[in-house]
Amino acid sequence: MEKTGFSRFEISISVLNALNKKGWEKPTEIQRETLPSALRGKDIIGQAQTGSGKTAAFGIPIIEATNPKKVVQAIVLCPTRELAIQVAEEMNWLQGDKGLIIENVYGGTDLERQAKKLEAGVDVVVGTPGRVIDMAKRGHLPLSKIKTFCLDEADRMLDMGFFPDVTWIFEQAPNREQTMLFSATFPQEVLDASEELMNEPEQVFTGGTEIEIPAIEQKHIRVGRGNKLWALGRILLTLNENDQMLIFTNTKRMADLLVERLAKHRFDGIALHGEIPQKKRERILTDFRNGIFSTLVATDVAARGIDIDTITHVVNYDLPVETESYVHRIGRTGRMGRSGVAWSLVSSEDAPQLDRISSTWNLSIPKSEPPDLPDNVDRDPVRRREDWGEISDPFGMVRIEISLTKREISKRELAEWLRKEAKIPELAIGNISIGNASTIIEIHVEKAGTTMELLKRRQWNGSNLNPALLERPAVALNRNSQLV
Repeated sequence: MEKTGFSRFEISISVLNALNKKGWEKPTEIQRETLPSALRGKDIIGQAQTGSGKTAAFGIPIIEATNPKKVVQAIVLCPTRELAIQVAEEMNWLQGDKGLIIENVYGGTDLERQAKKLEAGVDVVVGTPGRVIDMAKRGHLPLSKIKTFCLDEADRMLDMGFFPDVTWIFEQAPNREQTMLFSATFPQEVLDASEELMNEPEQVFTGGTEIEIPAIEQKHIRVGRGNKLWALGRILLTLNENDQMLIFTNTKRMADLLVERLAKHRFDGIALHGEIPQKKRERILTDFRNGIFSTLVATDVAARGIDIDTITHVVNYDLPVETESYVHRIGRTGRMGRSGVAWSLVSSEDAPQLDRISSTWNLSIPKSEPPDLPDNVDRDPVRRREDWGEISDPFGMVRIEISLTKREISKRELAEWLRKEAKIPELAIGNISIGNASTIIEIHVEKAGTTMELLKRRQWNGSNLNPALLERPAVALNRNSQLV
């Protein structure tokens, strides 16, 4: 590689080969400005827009400072599971053949399987604060030997909701040698908060943050993950003959999967993402522009090349990880003075991100019910499912009330009975509150269905348990809240 490329930095052959294989010849501005100091172990505050290469700017120094010895030496905290997945994927290809074990730690996944992976040995953890804290407190994730501490989307990680969690994790890593904060924006209050975490950081601010907000109708539907397809089906039924819809997902896999699911319900659609060859992508866009099909499912990376004035609907099947991506997405409709509408499908886990998008760009994104069925349609094309995620709390726990009292059972007896009869791991059982009239148990969403069926069938000393699901109000973001 030329001196103007990545070879100018003190980077190992394994990383250089990985960059070369990916076709990355020259560093971006944020990489050029931060890598020299970051590779020397200096604390860094780096600001750059979405798509500017922030992950490599902190990922490469972490990889270079970490050795494959199955001990957690570095941690990257992200505000959402989607971003954590993206960061881990990029760091995995960046390391080339170095052999580091880079593991995701976030909510919504099997706790027992995740715990086993951590206990087997991990070098770098990329995760969300709530689940990192949970695993650390349970003894599955030791933090004491961490040398490098990094916050991605630091403006979100140091706001009122996450700050206590970040501080707790930070304090569990007393041997840290380097702290890096990267984000698209750094409000003054975030810079003030960072002073508690950093030692004379080098500050690098690149690019601008001005974005034009399109004047279109925006709505959101509160719906669980399992029923997003049902809500999307309702929206698709509202399309007129000449309407066109652009649906956004956060991953290539989800784009492909969504197209498959839509086809099963007789909706046409084609996926567009980074793994599709360029010639095929051009052909897909030409067909879409010519109205050969009406629905395109795309990732943000693939959508950058879409310049079609006739798109009437944009749907955020997944809310974007970066707040400014939302504005770029909805700007694909309502062009050339035409009307347009943008729908966002928002689960309980997505709600904080929707609030952040609204506040960051001063947007009104009102809650809406899904569209009614058209007059000529008597049933939903996609059947609405029983979705445990719609009633779970931010930690993924579902509350079930049963008719057992203090006189009949103890917490230990009930927990052991659940583990034995429903084959529920201890990690999936939350609080058990036994009262004078009834008992409330918390079960992880992944085991809620089987637990509910067991409680319906079984008796306790000849009496029915009469299980009932309890609604849980949304948890407001504050200094004491923890998001998974």
